[in-house]
Amino acid sequence: MDSTRSSVTMTGPVVVGTDGSDHATRAVRWAAGEAAARGRPLRIVYATATGLGRPYLSQEDSRQVGGFAEGVLEEAAALARRLAPVVPVTTYVCEDEPAACLLGEAGPDATIVVGSRGRGGFASLLVGSDSLRVAAHSHVPVVVVPSGDDQEPKGVVLAAARDERDEETLRVAAALAAREGASLRVLSAWVFLENVGSMATMFDGVDRLAADQATATARLVAPVRKDLPDLTVSEHVVRTGSVSEALVAATAGADVIVIGSRRRSHSIGSPLGHVTHAVLHHAHCPVVLVPHP
Repeated sequence: MDSTRSSVTMTGPVVVGTDGSDHATRAVRWAAGEAAARGRPLRIVYATATGLGRPYLSQEDSRQVGGFAEGVLEEAAALARRLAPVVPVTTYVCEDEPAACLLGEAGPDATIVVGSRGRGGFASLLVGSDSLRVAAHSHVPVVVVPSGDDQEPKGVVLAAARDERDEETLRVAAALAAREGASLRVLSAWVFLENVGSMATMFDGVDRLAADQATATARLVAPVRKDLPDLTVSEHVVRTGSVSEALVAATAGADVIVIGSRRRSHSIGSPLGHVTHAVLHHAHCPVVLVPHP
């Protein structure tokens, strides 16, 4: 790996958003543990969205919202200090929208942590709009902690990798696995003529494409093996009808999945690619989104 060029890291301070919900509390727990592992400060942010010219809010209303926010932050900070006593913890009441607050508080080397959803929105949505906005627009790593993150540790960091654009993803995943004493599982899922069903097996090119994909994945992983010779690394190249399904299924056996935040080049629909979007909604473990260069 070329260590002279700028690369994404997960070694800086941690910024986490909270609104007092169970989802946010899970995010605070994860963020406290991550800040402790890094030996870096933790910043807990509550967004009130009261500074945007709300005509229906009186000054007294704004004061009450601010007081509620301070109370939520005190509880979150107390939880973080119990879980990570040596971590410096600060809190901030931000009057902007949640995504703008978190993006604004994150410095160039920070990591943003959010719960899968907050108090607002529809209960049927697995990932809230604020979390998706942060994930879609952040230039630093974003961790989305799912609501069901209570599984036993697996000792596995899962990395989704397809091509050279995922070099940063592998860098981050490998460093995280090495720090945690976990193994690194690299999953490269690819699709071939998924609309022709069983006829796909009749094409002579399938085996060749599978071999090419395996070679490309091995080439992508080779620098990780060289830089971290003591790290246990396994490569899994699978042909599937749905890359999203393959990645989501694999998250059941991992402590975290690291995936590049591929973003669409046009403005129609979600800024995030459909695979990233699906993993955020359905992953069984926390999702680390690594911004592509």
